[in-house]
Amino acid sequence: MSPMMTIAKREFRSYFDSPLAYVVMCLSYLGLGLLFFAWRGGFWQVDQASLQRLFEYMPLMLGLLVIPVITMRLIAEEKRSGTLELLITLPVKDSDVVLGKYLGALGLVAVLVAATVLYPITMFLFPWRLGPLDWGPVMSGYVGLVLFSAAAVAVGMLVSSLTSSQAVAFFVTFFLMALLWFLGDVAEYLPGVVGNTLSYLSFQSRLEAFTRGLIDSRDLVFYLSTTALALAVSFRALERRKWA
Repeated sequence: MSPMMTIAKREFRSYFDSPLAYVVMCLSYLGLGLLFFAWRGGFWQVDQASLQRLFEYMPLMLGLLVIPVITMRLIAEEKRSGTLELLITLPVKDSDVVLGKYLGALGLVAVLVAATVLYPITMFLFPWRLGPLDWGPVMSGYVGLVLFSAAAVAVGMLVSSLTSSQAVAFFVTFFLMALLWFLGDVAEYLPGVVGNTLSYLSFQSRLEAFTRGLIDSRDLVFYLSTTALALAVSFRALERRKWA
């Protein structure tokens, strides 16, 4: 097994060695269930076979709660405990450390996202069979969720690599993800180039096509580019610390 995958496996397993993963998963599913079934009339008020509300609330829950909690400890905890210096002196590349920790955190988020597939299965296939469901927007919606999660985890890792405080990493990631999400709402009130630029940078705007069943190559490139850029800066931050 490569050093990167060894680190990823250790990072992923460490979440389940503590109550963190279980608390995050339980609270996430409880919150998502309340939003989906109860908030403003819930799913039943929509009166149609659609999971639109799921793809409206899931990114907010991931970006503002789950991902800040999961990523705040990635590098910041290693710095605080002093184990980062030991880690980077081992015969592993800095890129293995960054990508390994990133994949471990992304793996936990992927488990959370994958578990929500139970919604369309139990509601529209078995046992409830509430009606015919258009699976195109569902599948593209999950593609968008995975891309969103990949970019958001990379942003959280970047923040964690720049501080040694988990609390600081959490709040900065929270506010940064809130900013990147609500830029789309702000853009509606700003005309011209400014509004178009904010809409282009908004995670919310980039997800809208996926929830409608469209997979736009521009949105794919945006999320993948954001992920790559955040990971590259995280790598540079780790590399700079080695020479500090």
